[in-house]
Amino acid sequence: MYAGNAYKTYKTNSVNYASKEQLLLMLVDGAVKFSKIGRQAIVDKDIKKAHENIIKAENIFNELIISLDVSKAGKWGQSLMSLYDFIVRRLIDANMKKDVKVIDEVIPLIEDVRNTWEEAYKISKGNK
Repeated sequence: MYAGNAYKTYKTNSVNYASKEQLLLMLVDGAVKFSKIGRQAIVDKDIKKAHENIIKAENIFNELIISLDVSKAGKWGQSLMSLYDFIVRRLIDANMKKDVKVIDEVIPLIEDVRNTWEEAYKISKGNK
């Protein structure tokens, strides 16, 4: 019981004391995780689990869309917005159709987003 509480406290503190950049990485890591769980659930024919996890990945990208200030980010931000929108639309398609091919198309894009933000974070901290 203590170990469970300690882990929960650690996770809560990780989020509460994380920088904006670390929170962004946590979000996109979650999107990768949830999309892969959703994919496996489609393969396993676990419709409920697939739906719940794909929705979680969609919600993360919807939050990223909402928080992206395109007016400050310019052309780069508009491209990122288009990518996020495409990912959300493909996740919706994968969820509606429970189609592994569709989710297999979008998972590498989600991983690319995560890898890009991770690299940007490292550069911003001076760890090339």
